[in-house]
Amino acid sequence: MPLWRTKSHHSQAESDSASATAADPKNDPVASASQAASDAWLAGHLHHLTDEQEGKLKEFKEFCEKEGYYKPGGEGEKPSHDDATMLRFLRARRFDVNGAWGQFKDTEDWRKENAIEALYENIEVESYDAARRMYPQWTGRRDRRGIPVYVFEIKHLNSKNMAVYNATMTDPEATAETHKSSTVPQRLLRLFALYENLLNFVMPLCSQLPRPNPETPIVTSTNIVDVSGVGLKQFWNLKGHMQDASVLATAHYPETLDRIFIIGAPAFFPTVWGWIKRWFDPVTTSKIFILGASEVQPTLTSFMDPSSIPKQYGGELDWQWGDMPNLDEPAREIVGALETAPTEGQTKPSFIKGPVLFKGDHVEIIGKENGKSRQTNVPVPKSKIAQPASQPSEAEKTEGTKTPAAESTTTATEEVPAPIIEEKTIENGTTSSPPAQTVSA
Repeated sequence: MPLWRTKSHHSQAESDSASATAADPKNDPVASASQAASDAWLAGHLHHLTDEQEGKLKEFKEFCEKEGYYKPGGEGEKPSHDDATMLRFLRARRFDVNGAWGQFKDTEDWRKENAIEALYENIEVESYDAARRMYPQWTGRRDRRGIPVYVFEIKHLNSKNMAVYNATMTDPEATAETHKSSTVPQRLLRLFALYENLLNFVMPLCSQLPRPNPETPIVTSTNIVDVSGVGLKQFWNLKGHMQDASVLATAHYPETLDRIFIIGAPAFFPTVWGWIKRWFDPVTTSKIFILGASEVQPTLTSFMDPSSIPKQYGGELDWQWGDMPNLDEPAREIVGALETAPTEGQTKPSFIKGPVLFKGDHVEIIGKENGKSRQTNVPVPKSKIAQPASQPSEAEKTEGTKTPAAESTTTATEEVPAPIIEEKTIENGTTSSPPAQTVSA
């Protein structure tokens, strides 16, 4: 069995198939927006657990520790996995500890067998960026809850661009030394690296930024999937490409999806939907919204401010497919040093290419260029480092109840934004830090 597939077949789709049917593709975006605007979406998340869920989390961690897959930390050491990560697996299994254990074990074994941390640390920058241009891209913005917004324009994945991308897979210099003997297809190795960026840079950074519920870490993303201008033949040719990403996310990156908004759907899309809904479990399909032309702007606006919506979808954001993240001011104040000065003819800064890790008080720039490590530490302004939110009292641990921390923001101190510097300044820096360790999923 290939190493990139889960071993014990604990797929969420299988566990749910006996008790649920596929959701109607026309899920109600208005009802979903209402749910997102209330505290209801926080149910089952850190600091918004019922007493029963708190008990399940404790039981899950104790069981994983007994099996050697979790270390609780102590005496200044952090646990091997934070509570937000453990809760992702529990929510994926509706807090069934045995089900969560099966998926968690499979994921941890898969990460070890495929050296996922080493992959992200050692991937060539250009290989990483080639993959970035083929999959959903972070716009640099967030929705009103603080969840990062990604865009995926399918029409760019045409046969010509796919051929160029596939041709890079045969270049041995583009493969990390730690993975040259891997039996996993190169396209999937690179896709893993993109998920690691979501887990280890985008989500931790967004967790540090001002938002309504700073006591609860950001662990999901919202995706705008633009299928306009895509013919049935192109969809068919991309079927395997998209299925790989879907199966991977379901198996090893559970509960990292908040919403998917599909826009520009052609008349034949029900046929395509027939393929797609089989790749997901019913819970995930309930998060997918197929929007008509008249629904796009009002729906997106109900979830995010116009400044976070790209102009082509009715918003104000200057961002096109292929662009690097266009940070908002709170993000720029923290990681603006990763921005690069506008090139000739450009009006906005760009962003450093390749893998990075957000570590709270600093960012680690990792990956390789021409086989040489570019590991560098870039400090985060001290006044912008969020203090850990206080945990709610027992009386506040009821489902749907906000904690006092929700009344504040995490970055109240004003400070001049970090300066924009040239990319080469960052990449040629030095550091005495040991190799970065990413957070396991």
